Amino acid sequence: MSPGVREQVLQLAEPIVRDEAMELVDVEYRREGQGWVLRLIIDKEGGVTLDDCSRISREVSRALDVADLIPYAYHLVVSSPGLDRPLRREQDFQRFHGRRVKIWTLAPLPEAEGRRTFDGTLLGLGAAGVVVEDPGGRRYQIPLEQIAKAHLVYE
Repeated sequence: MSPGVREQVLQLAEPIVRDEAMELVDVEYRREGQGWVLRLIIDKEGGVTLDDCSRISREVSRALDVADLIPYAYHLVVSSPGLDRPLRREQDFQRFHGRRVKIWTLAPLPEAEGRRTFDGTLLGLGAAGVVVEDPGGRRYQIPLEQIAKAHLVYE
């Protein structure tokens, strides 16, 4: 999904999800199998139910039809983040302090011996970025703007 469309879908869907006391974790738009899929990942304290997903799907679908943001036919899928919840925002890296994470960077980090993949305990968000401690006790600071993908690791 082009960044402009993703931002527009986020702006449209986020208030709808928030009004239902939930969080919009992520928006994905990609070709899968026979067509395009717009996937909204939602979460709430205590977990998301099938009824939550259905309700958000109906409300967001109506709003998307009116706004007509996406020029191609697509299937709207609303789901929970699952056990390997993606981490996208600063507050995600603060909220899941102490949890095991896996992070991939856009480019090798010279200050981390050229590594691009980090697996360890999330220690939080510092001034220089996300702080992760690997199983050997080594700490890495990963600048937010260098993170390509990050998610929780189910233990």
